[in-house]
Amino acid sequence: MTRQEMRVATTGFDRDRDRRASWRNGLVAVLVILSSLRAAPVACADSVSALDQEYWQWRAHEQPFSQDDIPRIERPADLVVDWSPATVAQRVDDVARFERRWRALAPAAATPVADQVDYRLLGSAIARARWELSIEQGWRRNPMFYVDQTLGSVYALLLQPPPFDTTRQADIVARVKRIAPTLKAAERNLDDLRQPFAQLAIDALDGIREKTGRVQASLAPLLAARHRRALDKALPEALDALEHFRSGLQARLADARRDTAIGHDRYDYFLRHVALLAYTPEQLLAMSRQEWARSMAFEAYAQARLADDAKPAIFADADAEIAAERADEARIRRFLGEAGILTVPADLPHYRNLALPGYLEAWQDLGVTDDFTGPSRITKDSISYIPAPHAGLGFFNLSRARDPRPIIVHEGIPGHWFQLSLGWRNPNPVRRRYYDSSVNEGIGFYAEEMMLQAGLFDDNAHTRATLYSFMRLRALRVEVDVKLALGEFTLADAADYLERTVPMDHASALAEAALFASTPGQAISYQIGKIQITDLLADARRARGAEFSLLAFNDFVWANGNVPLSLQRWELLGDASAVPQSRGPTASP
Repeated sequence: MTRQEMRVATTGFDRDRDRRASWRNGLVAVLVILSSLRAAPVACADSVSALDQEYWQWRAHEQPFSQDDIPRIERPADLVVDWSPATVAQRVDDVARFERRWRALAPAAATPVADQVDYRLLGSAIARARWELSIEQGWRRNPMFYVDQTLGSVYALLLQPPPFDTTRQADIVARVKRIAPTLKAAERNLDDLRQPFAQLAIDALDGIREKTGRVQASLAPLLAARHRRALDKALPEALDALEHFRSGLQARLADARRDTAIGHDRYDYFLRHVALLAYTPEQLLAMSRQEWARSMAFEAYAQARLADDAKPAIFADADAEIAAERADEARIRRFLGEAGILTVPADLPHYRNLALPGYLEAWQDLGVTDDFTGPSRITKDSISYIPAPHAGLGFFNLSRARDPRPIIVHEGIPGHWFQLSLGWRNPNPVRRRYYDSSVNEGIGFYAEEMMLQAGLFDDNAHTRATLYSFMRLRALRVEVDVKLALGEFTLADAADYLERTVPMDHASALAEAALFASTPGQAISYQIGKIQITDLLADARRARGAEFSLLAFNDFVWANGNVPLSLQRWELLGDASAVPQSRGPTASP
């Protein structure tokens, strides 16, 4: 496949310390209202901003659906899910074209740092597409990729709460109709099939007809008659295709390769060009072991204080949990302002829990059950759907069935949804459009410990102990991610390691390991991102001295969306030492 060979973009820069970012600009950034993202594509980009706009318009059509809950880019209403071999080959060529145009815009060393940051940010976005199409290549190796492009693409449309408008109803039918053609393309594309991924897809599609029947029955009352009839007509062919795909995987299972490791050089490409991390895999492992030991010590301290504290009871039902979450979310918003931690815009909507509806419950293994809204729905509440509370829930759902606050802090406010909402208000369209989970997960984890140290959880020793167990998991995720990528863990090894060492239930451990094996580099983002933020905070505080403001620092970080933290450091402190240098346009991983 010569059209899919790597041509790595050059991204070299010299250090520029002549200009330092204004703290006040960070505050202003969170208050500026989002302008439209749906401008017409330009024929030829002559600036970073114009090329960025064209790239993200292309990306809205091309970006694969995934189980990652952060980069749910808004899709055009006319989206056609297409992974035919010809389309994939065209997309590889498109990436090469974007790379050439991006290199032609390389700024001079004297260019203001903010503009150089925008340039590198766009380079990271383009490198992400190169990574997916030509390096990691889930579309060739991983049948679960096609579960995401078929059922997952429909699932994404179900996450926004009712009512289902006419456009969304039509999109649901259209995506169901694309299931059979997409799986036909998958049979041609999967020429590097890996056995562990195939088994995951086989398991995911077990009983899919019965599960989809429950989705169909629960969704039917929410659809107009003509869309309900169209869905009823389209589903049989889609279900036949899914079952045929599953049986075909079973037939190929014995002959499929068993290794899933991406390898050291390819993993290094991700770190340097996509995540913009200057660390080696070996350094990541050393950092994670330090943080694991730290979390173990802190958890031991917390456990010593639990003797006289009753463990919080599990909520009696979903209504009780929803009511508690609503009250806790309001208290957290007040706490952020009163403690001077983070600016909360007065017009910011809310992060809410709702009971898990039947049409999501049946397919809930396809992804995270939340809706973080988006740039066109910035005035809407974010929704996290919850299962009925009971003692048999998985790791994270069980924690919030006792105390909603840790999940609110990570997923809602001041974590993912809040940070995304501020990023969508950024006046710089390059920052506003950038979408990636690498930094956002670091911010979510940093928010947990920030709120813990600020005193939000002083009233509950058991919840503090839960947060330390979360810390332990995030440190272990780095080890699992790196060792899966380098071939030191199999998927089964990783699941067993998480189950024993966190500890966590088997289903949650297997789901974590499967996600990390199929998306190398994602699981490091929590721990490494938090370390980068705390390092940046320490250096900013030292540089600013008595003028340092935690509020201004956090407002700057949150307002800059998912901008890699090495770039935030460069802009905030004039320190480019953490930004990886290029190895040249023809280097291959």
